[in-house]
Amino acid sequence: MHPLDPAVKTVWMIKCLLVWGLLLIGGLTADLIRLFSGEGQLPPGTITGMIVVFTALWTFFIPRLRYRFWRYELRKEELELVRGIWRRVTTIVPLKRIQHLDVSQDIIERNFELGRLVVHTAGTRSSDVVVPGLRYEEAARMRNEVRQFITGEAV
Repeated sequence: MHPLDPAVKTVWMIKCLLVWGLLLIGGLTADLIRLFSGEGQLPPGTITGMIVVFTALWTFFIPRLRYRFWRYELRKEELELVRGIWRRVTTIVPLKRIQHLDVSQDIIERNFELGRLVVHTAGTRSSDVVVPGLRYEEAARMRNEVRQFITGEAV
C-alpha cells in the first residue's frame, strides 16, 4: 500500500493551526471578560494558556500520526484505503460502483502542489470517498486510470 505525500503533514498542521486559532480568540475573549469582571477562581490567562498548550501538542502530533496510519492502493478493480489513529477503518471501493470522480485542491493544498481524489459512488451512505494528500499529478493519473476502467477505453 502507498503512503500519502509527506507534504500533507504540513498542510494538516496549517489547517489545525487555523482551527485552533479561532478557539484561541474565544479563549482570549473569555480571559479578558473574566479579568475585567473581577470574577472567577482561575488566574488570568489560564484558559488561553491551556488552549495554547493543547494547540501545540495537537498540531505537532496529530498530523504526524494521521500520516503514519493513512495508506491507499488503486488495484485492478478496486480502490482500498486504510486510515485511522485510534480506530482503524478499511474502505474498499469497487471501481464498477463509481459514478464520477473529482480531483480537488483548496488554497493551502495548491501551495504545496497537493490534491485530493474524490470518488463518488452509487448509494447514499458514505457515497463520497476521499484520498487526500496526493501530488496533484498523481491524483489526476489515478482519476484517468479509474475513468479508463469505467469507460473501457484508453485515455
